Amino acid sequence: MLEGFDLSGRVAVVTGGGTGIGGATARLLAERGADIILAGRRIEKLEVMAEAIRADTGRRVLSVATDVRKPEACKALIEATVAEFGRLDVLVNNAGGAHGHVGLHRMDLAKWDRDIQLNLSAAQYCAQAAFPHLRRTGGCVVNVSSMAGVNGTQGVGAYSAAKAGLQMLTKVMSAEWGPSGIRVNCVAPGMTATEAAELGWDKRGFDAAAVAKSAFSLGRYGTMREVAQAIVFFASDAASYITGETLAVGGGAKLGGMINVEDDEELGTLLTKA
Repeated sequence: MLEGFDLSGRVAVVTGGGTGIGGATARLLAERGADIILAGRRIEKLEVMAEAIRADTGRRVLSVATDVRKPEACKALIEATVAEFGRLDVLVNNAGGAHGHVGLHRMDLAKWDRDIQLNLSAAQYCAQAAFPHLRRTGGCVVNVSSMAGVNGTQGVGAYSAAKAGLQMLTKVMSAEWGPSGIRVNCVAPGMTATEAAELGWDKRGFDAAAVAKSAFSLGRYGTMREVAQAIVFFASDAASYITGETLAVGGGAKLGGMINVEDDEELGTLLTKA
């Protein structure tokens, strides 16, 4: 294993860890040697993921049913982690999602509040509960935002605003907690083929591959593993001098304008063959 990426002896909490990016992140953390706590509302999904990770990696994996929108539940999650493993080194605030697609002028305010709680407040609830334990271990927090928090997405205004807020929370938290030895960073995934995303694409007849080909410079959507790799990088000692940053994992945005291929014979040849 490359120096800096070995997480042996570390303990990591992953919220929203039963499926999607959270599940992929938990698995990769375990592959790097960490013991894992999976948190989410559906204990059945957590247990399925936990058993798969145990079988594949041999690491200890604990499932804790948690509604991260409730501060007392987040506190209980952290307490359960420390009671079971004796320490906490990594908190991945991955839980998130949007309640439907609707314009802001018609959005139900209860759904607005739920989106803000789930995508922004929950990260603060969990991180605040984790702070004293992360201070003891010199641990870190990795928040999972979205490219919707960078550029905004119509129809999911609360989600976009919350994810943008999560990036600013990352900056402020890193500044305040850096003197305590705690690093705080953020990953902003773009279009990613999670289980939920693929179900949504199929349901709406959305051609994700075609959209990605035209929208992103790499010409494709991302995988859960690719996002997990960025999260695990921030969780590892390979990122020991990085804090307060947001890393986009979105395949690169295409830009408008013209390319003068006459000044680059090789590029001109490639474009001609494309």
